[in-house]
Amino acid sequence: MVRFRLSKHDRYLKELYSKLEDNYDYLSTNIHIRKKKRSLGEIDILAKKGNKFDLYEVKCSFRITKARKQARSLRKHLNLPINNIYLYCGATASLILL
Repeated sequence: MVRFRLSKHDRYLKELYSKLEDNYDYLSTNIHIRKKKRSLGEIDILAKKGNKFDLYEVKCSFRITKARKQARSLRKHLNLPINNIYLYCGATASLILL
């Protein structure tokens, strides 16, 4: 049996997923956004409740500037009614609305 160790980012992602799963109708992780042959980014967690969507960006350390830049890019390219975008800092286990 092959065992592999989750990266720090994936552990934080799993931790956040378990905190959110009871609050939403549907959760998806690691969604790659592509346009033709170009990668536009990745959504760590896409959460759906009713007709609204929330995006969660997971960072290992507090990197709010990078998270905001990624959030702006994803919001521009997604054709979804995005309600909120959050940053989850795994090191401090804090959730910040962007």
